[in-house]
Amino acid sequence: MAKYLNPKADLTFKKVFGEHPDLVKSFLNAMLPFDKPEEEITWIEYLNPEIVPVNPFRKDSIVDVRCRDKAGRQFIVEMQMMWTSAYKQRVLFNASKAYVSQLGRGYDYELLQPVYSLNLVNDTFSDSENYYHDYRIVEIAETKEVIEGLRFIFIELPKFTPRNYGDKKMQVLWLRYLTEIGEDTRKVPDELLANPEISKAVTQLEESAFDEDQLLGYEKFWDVVSTQKMQLSSTLRDGLERGLKEGLERGLKEGRKEGRDRALYETAVKMKLEGIAIETISRITGLSVDDVAAL
Repeated sequence: MAKYLNPKADLTFKKVFGEHPDLVKSFLNAMLPFDKPEEEITWIEYLNPEIVPVNPFRKDSIVDVRCRDKAGRQFIVEMQMMWTSAYKQRVLFNASKAYVSQLGRGYDYELLQPVYSLNLVNDTFSDSENYYHDYRIVEIAETKEVIEGLRFIFIELPKFTPRNYGDKKMQVLWLRYLTEIGEDTRKVPDELLANPEISKAVTQLEESAFDEDQLLGYEKFWDVVSTQKMQLSSTLRDGLERGLKEGLERGLKEGRKEGRDRALYETAVKMKLEGIAIETISRITGLSVDDVAAL
């Protein structure tokens, strides 16, 4: 009986989608929001995943998979194990750099081709019940006109549940592949093996396909992920406790001030009812003459 590795790990994800053009082509066609059949990808060429800036003093970046099709459209695919507040900025940074790097000096802007950024997140980050999030640059108030060039897709894997999505059958199959196959898999579902691309992708996960050093790297990857989750959880817990403590102290301080102010106002009202001069009340309570007069 074959033993399988988890496809979400760095080693396996890059092996499946970074070494097999037919698999990443199928994956992108299933995941990206193409409106017309002619928009689908028919051919893929891998590009260097290291996006080097033109200026050597600028920030360098590396993505999991980067490729382009015959039309020159670029596709960036990343597997993110944990969500952080800065991740969207990193995605925007990488896609923008891939977009502007297309043009050399003296070339026309019309030659620029779209860049699609597909991000699989093994975490949740939104209040929406949907697992699929499509971001574009859109004029909001009136025309809904879109500025083409950059498109960002974020998929929250924990929110995905297999259902009949009709024309999105391949999307469901690929997401089931990412969420159902792992070290505990004893039998791969028949509906996954029935599809040639998914079946090939499953074969790439067989433990026997990796050497000892790769397997050690695989285990180290999950150790790092586990450590980061523990550190993040601890940081969040400490932050929450600190926030609660600071909030309580601030609340008590503000409460004491509010109570003190209320007492002063009540005292000023009583003094005013006794016919004491406004200026005298102001001097004793510290309230302004206008505040006392308004009581």
